[in-house]
Amino acid sequence: MVTTLLVAVVALALIFDYTNGFHDAANSIATIVSTKVLTPFQAVLLAAVFNFAAYFFIKDHKVANTVAKIVVEQYITLHVILAGLIAAITWNLATWWFGIPSSSSHTLIGGFAGAGITNALYLGAPALSAVNAHYILTIVAYIVLAPFIGLIMAYIITILILHICKRARPAVAERWFKRLQLVSAAMLSFAHGTNDAQKVMGILYVALIASKVINSGAPMPEWVPLACYSAISLGTMSGGWKIVKTMGSKITKITPLEGVAAETAGALTLFMTERLAIPVSTTHTITGSIIGVGLTKRVSAVRWGVTINLVWAWIITIPISALIAGLVFVLIHVIG
Repeated sequence: MVTTLLVAVVALALIFDYTNGFHDAANSIATIVSTKVLTPFQAVLLAAVFNFAAYFFIKDHKVANTVAKIVVEQYITLHVILAGLIAAITWNLATWWFGIPSSSSHTLIGGFAGAGITNALYLGAPALSAVNAHYILTIVAYIVLAPFIGLIMAYIITILILHICKRARPAVAERWFKRLQLVSAAMLSFAHGTNDAQKVMGILYVALIASKVINSGAPMPEWVPLACYSAISLGTMSGGWKIVKTMGSKITKITPLEGVAAETAGALTLFMTERLAIPVSTTHTITGSIIGVGLTKRVSAVRWGVTINLVWAWIITIPISALIAGLVFVLIHVIG
């Protein structure tokens, strides 16, 4: 029974990773598509290749370790993980369908935490005893900090570029920035892979511990990162065109120069947070970067109505995912 359930959990985790890929493909390719530097197919191919390239360079999996510690080990069961994954996939697909660039990362974290809390209540323990407050508070803090850091970095990078290139001929500058955008989009796709694939690695790692396949503290089996990077890359190949439209054109109009600035800022923010072992949202980060680029022109260049709707999606993602996971966990026990 445990083996069958574990197989189901692994399959659902990789399905979530796949949905993360096509849901978050927009993060790394929206600007390069909207500036017409690449066609949509060329863009997703570039993003998928660099999503997977992270597998060969990132070996310490700090973000995965953080995700694995969100729920206290004694409350982690395969049913908790199963409920969290079902909730995360459900919310991911719903937001993708409506073209809302919510965070796949926070969906997964909210689902995992919500199922853990429900399990604690089911066992008669205090709800919050199921989660490690330090990790949850850090993640919640970076809902605000990650886009703000991206915004500030994009603003500074854009101003620096404009200053350096103030004497350049516009046609020559645009040609060079179209080439540079290939580099910045590749950087952002690589950073997306390093941060987002690791979240599912953390879930699979605790699933293997919960099912007694490995002991707590044991090294992560090599097939876990290989499977996660493969799934997210395949998902990216599937694209996410509704979200591409929102990210690439509805927040602010993007030029190749601004695309380079936004993608570079987003990538640097993700590299920094990965080193700090903080599972941040790629969606939030690049959105903040795009806003930062828009602010260099004027405040009204940013379509604040669209931005406010995005912020509301960010705010409700964790609690709604947690609620869905709790309901699924109860349903599993009722059926079981």
